Amino acid sequence: MKHRRSLGDCVFNFLNYSVFIGFTLLCAFPFYYLFINTISRNDLVRKGLVNFFPVGIHLDNYVKLSDVSDLTASFLVSVSRTAIGTILTVIASGFVGYLMTKKELWRRKLWYRLMVVTMYFNAGLIPWFTNMQMLGLTNNYMAYILPLVINVFNIIMVKTYIESIPKELEESAAIDGAPVLLIFRKIIWPLSKPILATIAVWSAVINWNSFTDSLILMSAAPKLYTLQHRLWIYLNTTNNLQALMSTNTAAVSQAVMEGALNAKVIKYTIAMVSAIPILVVYPFMQRYFEKGIMLGAVKG
Repeated sequence: MKHRRSLGDCVFNFLNYSVFIGFTLLCAFPFYYLFINTISRNDLVRKGLVNFFPVGIHLDNYVKLSDVSDLTASFLVSVSRTAIGTILTVIASGFVGYLMTKKELWRRKLWYRLMVVTMYFNAGLIPWFTNMQMLGLTNNYMAYILPLVINVFNIIMVKTYIESIPKELEESAAIDGAPVLLIFRKIIWPLSKPILATIAVWSAVINWNSFTDSLILMSAAPKLYTLQHRLWIYLNTTNNLQALMSTNTAAVSQAVMEGALNAKVIKYTIAMVSAIPILVVYPFMQRYFEKGIMLGAVKG
């Protein structure tokens, strides 16, 4: 049975679609702007003449990225920490969240409240750095992995989600003699895929975009710089060269000007490469992401 739309419905739908299409274009334009600047003529990019359409299309900038010192190492560091960190975070969040639902756990409410407290209170940056230093995690790759494995918010999300699963499933398995680990692996884990996929997306984005820990903890280990840290270095290089060119143009050599040009183009190209993995992965995880958010919020 078809519903006849009124004039008001048509106007509302038109305005609604227009607003959301416009908002989508606003969100997508920064990525589009980066992309067209990486494939356009470098001299026009330096002058800021590439705004809406690419000019003189080429892919040399992406090919020449291999010539940038330590870029490959930074890329591998970001990829490895994202993969390892995401896997460990999902496993830890799933298992600890499941344990927080078990009334048999000794002092369960106490452990849960202590975890929640850490969401609201922390010692600050300096004590955090001192603690990492005492643990031997400065200039150490494990500093990227260990501190992010346990995330209280993720645990709360998993706990809330698991509490929405019928208890009869666990009880029937327990009656058949299944231990806790088997119940978790065979029943809880498969049924919790939506919320675990949501946590995987969050963790992957956090690990991939992480910058502060590399900047503060890896000062004496350039080989452990993340891709975002390397992008920040080139950003500073570009700004310094541009400042030098604006203050004393006569004293700036052709080599310095070319360096400024190359640094700016490299900055755009690295930024685009940094965004591509998340843009590629997210569409495949979106359906789990939306379902996990909705179901995880059913119970408080």
